[in-house]
Amino acid sequence: MEETLKIVVLVKHVPDAQFDRHITGPANTTDREESILSELDEYALEAALQLAEERGGPKAGNEVIALSMGPSGAVNAVKKSLQIGAYSGVHLSDDALAGSDAAATSLALAAAIRHLSADGRPVDLVLTGMASTDG
Repeated sequence: MEETLKIVVLVKHVPDAQFDRHITGPANTTDREESILSELDEYALEAALQLAEERGGPKAGNEVIALSMGPSGAVNAVKKSLQIGAYSGVHLSDDALAGSDAAATSLALAAAIRHLSADGRPVDLVLTGMASTDG
């Protein structure tokens, strides 16, 4: 029998390409009112689910966790991931993270992944989409 896997998939809530993009608010950030789960992240999620299912799925102890960072609306990326088949989801949201650049975002997501390993079972694999469609 193959080893079980604990897989984290980073998922992003991005503006829907079907709508015009707008800058909003005093921080001049992208208006994310019309946003969706990034299609590129859906591919990573599907790959994670396939890997886990090949090893017996959740009944065999495998985990596929969708992790997203962003404002309150980003929880929709996690919800969509759960609808697709992720076994669980985490939404990292804090006003202190608003407008984070790539370095700060990476540090925050790495800390969240370390936290997901705190139960004594480390994360075996982190999957991402091939790019971000919004930045």
